[in-house]
Amino acid sequence: MNGPALVSIGGGILHALNLAAGMTWEILWALVLGFALSAAVQAVVSKEEMTRLLPDDSPRTLALACGLGAASSSCSYAAVALARSIFRKGASFTAAMAFEFASTNLVIELGIVLALLIGWQFTLAEFIGGPLMIVLLALLFRSVLRPGMVEQARRQAERGLVGSMEGHAEMDMSVRAEGSILSRVTSTEGFTAISHSFAMDWAAIYRDIFGGLLIAGALAAWVPNSFWQGFFLTTHPILSKLWGPLVGPLVAMLSFVCSIGNVPLAAVLWNGGISFGGVVAFIFADLIVLPILNIYRKYYGGRMALFLFGTFYVTMAVAGLVIEVLFAALGLVPGGPRHAKVIEASVHLNYTTALDVVFLAVAAVLLIRFFRTGGRAMLAMMNVPAGPAHHGDHSAGGDHP
Repeated sequence: MNGPALVSIGGGILHALNLAAGMTWEILWALVLGFALSAAVQAVVSKEEMTRLLPDDSPRTLALACGLGAASSSCSYAAVALARSIFRKGASFTAAMAFEFASTNLVIELGIVLALLIGWQFTLAEFIGGPLMIVLLALLFRSVLRPGMVEQARRQAERGLVGSMEGHAEMDMSVRAEGSILSRVTSTEGFTAISHSFAMDWAAIYRDIFGGLLIAGALAAWVPNSFWQGFFLTTHPILSKLWGPLVGPLVAMLSFVCSIGNVPLAAVLWNGGISFGGVVAFIFADLIVLPILNIYRKYYGGRMALFLFGTFYVTMAVAGLVIEVLFAALGLVPGGPRHAKVIEASVHLNYTTALDVVFLAVAAVLLIRFFRTGGRAMLAMMNVPAGPAHHGDHSAGGDHP
């Protein structure tokens, strides 16, 4: 390979890294804020209560599954492991799957990052489309899921085959002390619980986030928009609105990136011409990427894994189509040139830099607390099969400053 070719390849790689770094700097403060808020909620929500609260597939139970999921981790792998855990302990299979959906699609940090990189309309679509998707899933399960399939899946789940993030999913870091929510969050035990949830969630998902940023940078640098425009049928306005939600989940499947890591990729696809509903379906599809489908096979058996893939895909695609039609009717689909923030790295004295510095300091404080209160041992147990030792104890007197 001659010198000019090497220079060209090197320049392309640097351009991709520069774009990835630019997006990272743009959303860094939002990620820290989102994970900190999520950790504060987890500090007062006990995972032990989840099984008791999710016994069936009634509307009330599914609403609770949405709320508990939104208060839980945004890591797709941990959400999948926790859903199996509560199913094994007696929760309804439908409620466990609804919890799983909410854990990755109704979380604070996802909404903030969507607003920053693509636009507030996508955040609104997330929080409307997430519950809609859960309703569609529950209706679909009632129509086609047979008790025998659930029983077969339960027998497979009882085998306890290891997937990913097993230990993280079982760790209950909520404060056990009595008192109001505010008093528990602001207590010494609450500070420790928040630091533990914050650090463990970051440890669970950082590969997805930065992997997604690197892939997004590479696609933005190396794949011309003309390719995406042809792939997403942008010259056929009506057909493209139907095609986007159908193909969006399939693109997500092949990306191998889950949860928040999907958002930078969604920004690239939006600039490339995918429809509004296609972006929504793409973001929702974090629970059918190929590694997670393999985990479903281990957890519930091959038959149920195929069933989950089919029903999840239909749910995600239909939700994307409904959101496309609804938001178009309300005039909420962004028009004009598309300017999602797939940007070059640059640091200026502006609100983004100020917020990044402030929230990096917040992250440092929480991480110091984490490592001073047993953090290294917790990290070592992230992928260890579930067991009683994985439950943190932040009850009164259980913390050591």
